[in-house]
Amino acid sequence: MVGCFVQMGANQYNKTFMSQPNSSQQPAQATLATGSSGNAKPQLHRVLKQRHLSMIAIGGAIGTGLFVASGSAISQVGPGGAVLTYLLIGIMVYYIMTSLGELAAFMPVAGSFSTYASRYVDRGFGFALGWNFWFSWAVVVAVDLVASQLVMAYWLPDVPGIIWSGIFLLLMVGLNAFSARGFAEAEYWFALIKVVAVVAFLITGVLILFGIISNGHAPGFENWTTGDAPFVGNFATFVGVAMIVAYSFQGTELVGVAAGESENPRENVPRAIRQVFWRILLFYVLAIIVIGFLIPYTDPQLLRTDVADIAVSPFTLVFQHAGLLSAATVMNAVILTSVLSAGNSGMYAATRMLFNMATEGNAPRIFSQLTKNGVPLYALIGSTLIASLCLFSSLYSPQAVYIWLLNLAGMTEFIVWLGIAVSHYRFRRGYVMHGHDVSLLPYKAGAFPFGPIFAFVLCLVVTLGQNYQAFLEDRIDWGGVVSTYLGIPLFLVFWLGYWLVKRKTWVSYADMRFDELDEIKREAAGK
Repeated sequence: MVGCFVQMGANQYNKTFMSQPNSSQQPAQATLATGSSGNAKPQLHRVLKQRHLSMIAIGGAIGTGLFVASGSAISQVGPGGAVLTYLLIGIMVYYIMTSLGELAAFMPVAGSFSTYASRYVDRGFGFALGWNFWFSWAVVVAVDLVASQLVMAYWLPDVPGIIWSGIFLLLMVGLNAFSARGFAEAEYWFALIKVVAVVAFLITGVLILFGIISNGHAPGFENWTTGDAPFVGNFATFVGVAMIVAYSFQGTELVGVAAGESENPRENVPRAIRQVFWRILLFYVLAIIVIGFLIPYTDPQLLRTDVADIAVSPFTLVFQHAGLLSAATVMNAVILTSVLSAGNSGMYAATRMLFNMATEGNAPRIFSQLTKNGVPLYALIGSTLIASLCLFSSLYSPQAVYIWLLNLAGMTEFIVWLGIAVSHYRFRRGYVMHGHDVSLLPYKAGAFPFGPIFAFVLCLVVTLGQNYQAFLEDRIDWGGVVSTYLGIPLFLVFWLGYWLVKRKTWVSYADMRFDELDEIKREAAGK
C-alpha cells in the first residue's frame, strides 16, 4: 500500500510541491489556482476568525486527559511529581507551539506539518509525517467514538454502544461536511463548555482549600505530606506518567492546521499561539495543584482512569466534597462534550491533512476535490472510513479497543511533535543562512535554538522510554509492547517506502526556498 501511494506522487511531486503557489495568497473562496504549468490546485476558504482559532487552541488542550486521567498521574507520582510532570510537559508543548507558530505564520497551509517537513527536512520524512498525522487523528476520532459508548453507558447502560458511536459519527461528519465555519462554530461552543467547567472547578477547589465550604475544614498541606508525598515512584514511573500527561495535551497543534483557513493567519495564528502557555498553566498545572491539595495520592479511587469511571473523576470527587451531589452527572455531561469536541477536531484535522497531501501529489488526487463550500468531501469520507474502526468495539470489548487505539494515537502524536521541532530548527537555520532578516518573520519563536532542541529531546525520551520496563522483565509482554510502539514502525515503513522510490529526498540548506518572504515584505510595506 505504501509503495502504491508513493508511486502515485512520484511523477508529480516535485512540480506540485517545489513550485507550489504562495500559500499566503490563497483567495477567500474555493477556486482553482492555475500556475504556469497549467496545473490547477484547489484552494480552501479562509473563513476562520480569531475567536475560532483561540478556542480551537484551548479546546484542543482540554480533554479526558485532564478530566479523568489526571487522577492516575497523581496516584502514581504524587502531587508534587504530577505538578512537576505537567509543568515539564507543558513547557515542552509550549516550545512546540512556538515553533509551529513561526512556521504557520510564515507559511499558513492546511497540511502544515507535512509541508514544513518536506520543505525543510526531507521529502520522505514529510510524506511519512503527513500520513502519520492523518492516521493519528482519524484514529483519535475512533478513540473518542468508543469513549462515547462508555460515557453514555453511565446513563443508558442497556443501549448497545455501537448505536451511540454511529449517531456521534454522523454528527461529526455533518459538522465537517457543512463548511469550515460549521466545524469552527461547533468547536467554539464545545470548548467554551469545557472552559466553564475548569474555571468552576478551580473556584470550587480554592474555596474548599481555604475552608470556606466543605464544613469549614481546610486540608492545608496534609495531602502533600502523606506517605511518600509529594514525590512518589522512580524514573520509570515518571516516564510512564509523562506519556499520559503528554497525550492530555494532544490537539494544541490544531491551530497550525486551521491556519490554512484563517482569515488573517499572519496575525491570528501568532495571537492564538501566544495564549497557549498561559492556558496550559491555568487549566492544567493549577488544576493538578488543586487536586493534589484536596485528594491524597493514596486514595484508591484515583487509580481508576477509565472513561467509564466518571463517578471517581478527580473533578467529580472535588465537586462532591463541596456538597454537590449531582456532580457525577454534570461531569459526565462535560466529559461527553469533551469527547465530541476531540472527535470533531480530529475529523477536521484528518480531512485537511489528507486534502493537502493530495494537492501536493502525496495522496490520490480524488482527495483534493472541494465542494462549493470549500469542504474536501472525499478526504472527509476517507477519514470517516478509518474512524469507523470504532465499530470493532461491537465485536470485542469497548475498553480493550479503547486502550489499543489510545496507545496508537498517543505514539503517532509524539512523532508529529518531533517533526515540528526538527522542521522549525532547520527552517530557522536555513532562513538565516540564506541571509534573511529574522525580524521580518510574522512571528518569531523565542529561546531558539534551545526551544526546539529541548522539545525534541524530551519527546524522544518519553517516546522511547514509555514502556522500556517491559524489556527488563523475565517474560516480555509482547502484546503491551506492540500496542505501545506500533506507531514507530508504521511511520518508518512510509518513510522508507518513499525513499526506495525517490532515493534523493533530503533537503539541504542551500536548496531551501522561502518564497513567502516576498509576500510578507509586500504586506509589511502596505501597512
